[in-house]
Amino acid sequence: MLRVLAVDDEEPALGELLYLLRADPRVRTAEGAGDATAALRRIGRALETGPDGDEGIDVVFLDIHMPGLTGLDVARLLAGFARPPLVVFVTAHEGFALQAFDLKAVDYVLKPVRRERLAEAVRRVHDLVHATAAPVPAAPEQIPVELGGVTRFLTVDDIAYVEAHGDYARLHTDHGSHLVRIPLSTLEERWAARGFVRIHRSHLVALARIDELRLDGGATSVRVGATDLAVSRRHARHLRDLLMRRAGG
Repeated sequence: MLRVLAVDDEEPALGELLYLLRADPRVRTAEGAGDATAALRRIGRALETGPDGDEGIDVVFLDIHMPGLTGLDVARLLAGFARPPLVVFVTAHEGFALQAFDLKAVDYVLKPVRRERLAEAVRRVHDLVHATAAPVPAAPEQIPVELGGVTRFLTVDDIAYVEAHGDYARLHTDHGSHLVRIPLSTLEERWAARGFVRIHRSHLVALARIDELRLDGGATSVRVGATDLAVSRRHARHLRDLLMRRAGG
């Protein structure tokens, strides 16, 4: 069962969160802290004794906007330790989901907190904490997306191609698309090692998802699923070389 620390400077919100956490059968203990300083003091004791010690904490449910240090600041500090507790952000603000993603948060729960949504976050934490200790492959990279007021974590391997929308990008999967507040150039740099290649100023494509390469009157295009995407001249040769290398094994 999980040992939880909930952090929120608003007493009613903290009380409600603790009530819901303590009602979950997967939670053994749920403590509260009213600000980042108190939270860090408690986490410090947990880190001193180690995750298996009497003061251990498995997960911290963190508000973002607090006086002094924010929840993001606390998460950045925790990231510097070898075996920190997991982090779940609980906030009324949608705009920090990408920063939460970069800080390796397990989940991002929006206020007002719904019992079912919190239970899903607890399940994610529970599965991670109680995963087998045997070596396992690294978890697939995920990116948070908003869907009907709920933040979901989309697996990058599910993305077929990305379309530029100014400072935003639209992620296309087999089951729909999602708009995220991150430039295409940033995703190009971040996902190059995962097999994504720029084919046009407006498109980034997963190389493994390209079904066809077409040459028509000097114009180049690719088919990704049921979608045809133009390939600019500056990217055409590099793309052809990558596809030939891939086909050659």
